[in-house]
Amino acid sequence: MRAALIAALLAASTAAQALELAGVFADHMVLQRDAPLRIWGRAEPGQSVRVELAGRSAQALTDRDGRWRAELAPLRAGGPHRLQVSAGPERLRLDDVLIGDVWIAAGQSNMEWRLADAHDAAAEIAAAGAHAQIRHAKMPHRVSLQPQQDAPPLCWDVAGPATAGDFSAVAWHFARRVQADVKVPIGILNLSWGGTHVETWTSPRAAAADPELAATVRAMPADTAAFVQRRRDRLLERVRRFQGGEPGDIAGADPRLDDRAWPTLNAPQAWEAQGLPGLDGRVWLRRHVRLTAAEAAGAATLHLGLVDDCDESFVNGQPVGQTCGWDRPRVYALPAGLLREGDNLVALRVTDTGGDGGFHGAAALLRLETAAGTLPLAGPWQARVESLQPVQEPGPNDLPGLLFNGMVSPFTPFAARGVIWYQGETNAPRAARYAQAFPRLIEDWRSQWREQGLRGPLPFYFVQLSSYGPRPPLPEGSAFAELRDAQRQALALPATGMAVSIDVGDADDIHPRDKRTVGERLARIALAQAYGRRLPFKGPTLQASRLQPGGRFELSFGDVAGGLAMRGGGPLLGFAVAGADQRFVPARAEIVGRDRVRVWSDAVPRPVAVRYAWADTPLQANLVDGAGLPASPWRSDRWPLVTRDIRPEF
Repeated sequence: MRAALIAALLAASTAAQALELAGVFADHMVLQRDAPLRIWGRAEPGQSVRVELAGRSAQALTDRDGRWRAELAPLRAGGPHRLQVSAGPERLRLDDVLIGDVWIAAGQSNMEWRLADAHDAAAEIAAAGAHAQIRHAKMPHRVSLQPQQDAPPLCWDVAGPATAGDFSAVAWHFARRVQADVKVPIGILNLSWGGTHVETWTSPRAAAADPELAATVRAMPADTAAFVQRRRDRLLERVRRFQGGEPGDIAGADPRLDDRAWPTLNAPQAWEAQGLPGLDGRVWLRRHVRLTAAEAAGAATLHLGLVDDCDESFVNGQPVGQTCGWDRPRVYALPAGLLREGDNLVALRVTDTGGDGGFHGAAALLRLETAAGTLPLAGPWQARVESLQPVQEPGPNDLPGLLFNGMVSPFTPFAARGVIWYQGETNAPRAARYAQAFPRLIEDWRSQWREQGLRGPLPFYFVQLSSYGPRPPLPEGSAFAELRDAQRQALALPATGMAVSIDVGDADDIHPRDKRTVGERLARIALAQAYGRRLPFKGPTLQASRLQPGGRFELSFGDVAGGLAMRGGGPLLGFAVAGADQRFVPARAEIVGRDRVRVWSDAVPRPVAVRYAWADTPLQANLVDGAGLPASPWRSDRWPLVTRDIRPEF
């Protein structure tokens, strides 16, 4: 028996490595045309591997780890072809392989957003069968402390009514528009993950060049066990610093509980940006509301806006409702007799399972509606951490490079036509840093693909953030505006393009459903810059700002195909001016000639600065070109940013 067991163990330890293709290779895939075609995988060490495709063939020899990579000469667009791989007696075959253009679609939730959940989904999905040369592969969510060389087996879905609903909506509309013009197969490699930061998509090598991240990269744990221990220690330290004590069970719904010494969290705002970065778990939030006899009389409605992820809500100690879903508005009916004259307690036990936690969305959504009027609930809430969610493994935003290692690194040998990118919402609280972090990511990805033989810079086209969030009366402080400006600055890099989307946002939903406009604007950029088509793609671009006699600014714009215009007709909106006191006021504006705008305010006789669409939700800003493409937000001043002192915490 002992000899048989030893023999079995020896046989298992020396079992041959079966012939494998890397996970990106599958039936129905698209390979990049007019570029060296790298095919790779694993087999028995020291074995010869033969690859055949469209009449071309190549040989490769596996290394000591059993890895092999063959390279075929470039092919023109076409197909379907059969890809065959052989090693000794083993054979692999992939069918319906097309040669066309591969675009990497990456970023966070607005890129990940499915076609099935976007506007006009039913019609788009029903018509998808007419676009069978569009293929889509979604990489599963994966983090890694070390760069990975392979992905799990992917499924390349052929566009059709049964599949298109799960495609990235932005990427779908991009691919449809590009293919309609270019007439070649389009493959979308979808590497998106909602709620993720730019730093996690950047390689550790590039992150180490950032002085604020270098120490974190050097101290990255080698394995999951080390990470878990360090993570828990750091979270406990942050909780102690936040509330002066340990997490623990709390009778948080009890009106008799004395919460006067509790720290406060501002609502609506994720608690990660208020001293609790990385915290997943349970937090009690309490707000005292004083009511008159008239306000307390009768039934009422409690609006708690959006809560990430789950809430158990109480009023004066009584449960009034509970909901799970970070994007589901909380509206709870309060029966007559529950409220009382004087002090009333609204308490929430919030459970966050990942990403941001706490209140988010528009401040106006937080309110108590009574028979005698409405009371706002935005502002400070008493807060205390009850418990931490057990940490089992790293989350996507826990350290720099985790998503690059897990979701990008495996594909750097894979030839692609370019990248379309939609990300930045989660970086808005530290938008000032994005002006360096985003170009660093672009250059990093280009260097990774360049090392695999790509000629020229990898085209990188991105979406400037849509309108979302509060509508402040004056454009003095806006994290989203600062993030958009940081994105705009990345256009200084070659082979980049930016799709402005402020006009198709939603003040109350960070996921606007109009993905067609966004995808088609990205496609315009690609058609103009990557494919050489002659069509408008930028929207009005500020060229110069001059202060004229009489306290009026004259702004000159380039890229104004068909001349400047107002979306939907006049008046021209979205401008503001400020004097030396740095206090902005809404300004009047008018188009002068084909490419100039005059801006002024009688309330600021000596202006020194002008801004356009400088707000979280600048939906009223309506300067466009003759093609209807909107102007990007901008500012003429260089005054300090409201996010300038916010640093990442890992």
